[in-house]
Amino acid sequence: MAQRGDIGIDLGTSNVVVYMRGNGVVFREPSIVAVEQESNHILAFGNEAYRMVGRAPSNISIIRPLAQGEMIDFDLTSSMLRYYLSTIIGKHFFSRPRAIMSVPSGVKEMEKKALITSLFDAGLRRTQILDRNIAAALGAQLNFMGTYGSMVADLSAGGTDIAVLCNSTVTVFNSLHIGGDHFDDAIIRYLRKKYNLLIGERTSEQVKITLGGAMRRNPKVEMDVTGRNLISGLPKTIAVDSDEIYEALNDYVDDLIEGVQAVIEKTPPQLASDIFEGGVTLTGGAASLYGLAEAISGVLRIPCRVAPDARDCVVLGCAKVMMDPSGMRHLLSAV
Repeated sequence: MAQRGDIGIDLGTSNVVVYMRGNGVVFREPSIVAVEQESNHILAFGNEAYRMVGRAPSNISIIRPLAQGEMIDFDLTSSMLRYYLSTIIGKHFFSRPRAIMSVPSGVKEMEKKALITSLFDAGLRRTQILDRNIAAALGAQLNFMGTYGSMVADLSAGGTDIAVLCNSTVTVFNSLHIGGDHFDDAIIRYLRKKYNLLIGERTSEQVKITLGGAMRRNPKVEMDVTGRNLISGLPKTIAVDSDEIYEALNDYVDDLIEGVQAVIEKTPPQLASDIFEGGVTLTGGAASLYGLAEAISGVLRIPCRVAPDARDCVVLGCAKVMMDPSGMRHLLSAV
């Protein structure tokens, strides 16, 4: 039986999000760490480290320990999680809470086991792993417990997981190296090539949010973008419009649509029929890209929607399992 204080954890490539029973989402900070290079001393986590992006001196590295859907640095990931949990549950929590955690699809089984051990040492009584695709589908309120097929595409910062689910399991799955970070990189490359303007990650993300789209915006939107001129070496501000950023992102959007189509082509005919009726549900932070659902629907001729609370679907799915551990025990991974 779930107890007040039990938590659900979305260990994402972009953010760590924590849901606490009785309190809702209580924590959201970037999955990022600032490290002093020579001593390997950790200087900051989360928001404090993110504020140093593009501003840190040369002797400080700003590291994302999870990237491309994989765990790049286990020790930093473990340290980051332990620090976050100590701020959430406290060092002297009266009753050690239990946790349901979802991790990126590329994390290996041994790394999952080591994380569970690390979280136990950090103060959790027990941690169980929930498949990310199942967590996203639960959070998006998809019906996949019976024989009807559902399809979910979870777009995170580091990649996109596309899955067809039926009978409480993932039937067909594919992972693409296309996510929010790739959109940011595409914008940086585009402005460098077209305008000899070098911008940072934070500026690129703001351009993506303001101007980015999988379809052209009507009317066009413009914003001033400031960076460093690669010829003069001096700061420069230029006006950029949404049509340009659409061009910058177009190849990645096409690849994403092809990835969704490839999964449908691998899906058994009866389940494919369910998908053509029920469509594709988009979850994750990158699902908010302007016009993405419409672009997918327009090319593939199937319904496509962005789930309510798309960026929190994974942690909300973890929370659902946490609320009904006996009824949903079969959904948890054996680690």
